[in-house]
Amino acid sequence: MASIQKRGTGWRAQVRRAGFPSQSATFDTKRDAEAWSREIERSMDRGIYVDLREAQIITLAEALERYGREVVPAKGQRQRELNRVRQLQTFPIARKALGAIRGADMAAFRDWRASGGAGPNTIRLDLALISNVYVTASREWGMEGLPNPVASIRKPRVPAGRERRVRPGELGAIMAVADMTLSCMAVFAVATAMRRGEIAGLRWADVDLRRCTARLTKTKNGDGRTVPLSPIAAEALSLLPSASQERDGLVFGMSSNAITIAWRRACARSGVQGLTFHDLRHEGASRLFEDTDLDVMEIRLITGHRTLQMLARYTHLRADRLVERLAGRPRVAA
Repeated sequence: MASIQKRGTGWRAQVRRAGFPSQSATFDTKRDAEAWSREIERSMDRGIYVDLREAQIITLAEALERYGREVVPAKGQRQRELNRVRQLQTFPIARKALGAIRGADMAAFRDWRASGGAGPNTIRLDLALISNVYVTASREWGMEGLPNPVASIRKPRVPAGRERRVRPGELGAIMAVADMTLSCMAVFAVATAMRRGEIAGLRWADVDLRRCTARLTKTKNGDGRTVPLSPIAAEALSLLPSASQERDGLVFGMSSNAITIAWRRACARSGVQGLTFHDLRHEGASRLFEDTDLDVMEIRLITGHRTLQMLARYTHLRADRLVERLAGRPRVAA
């Protein structure tokens, strides 16, 4: 029979049974303590008990710390992932032991984040990271059998991707008030469908204008790729003020944040509203479908999307352009 005792502001549950190690954990409510005790006793009765004493000692915050130290360095977006780890460590749920967090706790955390203004995608990323911590703990940290509380809850539905396309005259209006570097960068972004971070990190050493290619070694998903440069993209690079200098540094000489700030200022001066720099990647992907004969797999290799589903979310084709392409095709005999 389990023992449930009040301890300060929480409740301590302890299960003792002959032939099994003593198990104990502390919970915020008596109801959670009783539910955990019943679960442990049922697993003992069914012969599927797993010793999770370590999981009852280490907190989620401590597990996140270890995850950030051992797992995050191998990821493509290391700093972004580490920032999320640090933020999660500050939340109240991080003070709970890994083995004491249940699906109901994660559902409450999900709803708490939403009530605080976090968007669906942000919440999904939070839950995905916590889920990865549980998977890693179970597979690599000796906590076999540790239940993953994220696996049993509903995830927020992510809204449809942005459908903003560059309207006629907008790019010209922005380039009219922007400096040469930002103007060339905008043209290059549409021509290559590269991400902002990829453009910011592009170095002259990775550009081969003779072969018209740009090698990306650091990307969002961690996979490097070689992007073919169209004549327009190559010309944009040749017009850069730094093009005549020794090519051993960054092509555009601007950080991701600096690009965003410069773009917003140029849009404000030109009167263009609602167009983000990231929308140029959407525009570029869409034009690859509309204006070229490349197949979907070839386009995916250029844009760097891991799945066709993600590529579809970034592509918004204009119906009139599709009509033009259909009209130009030979009629199929009945």
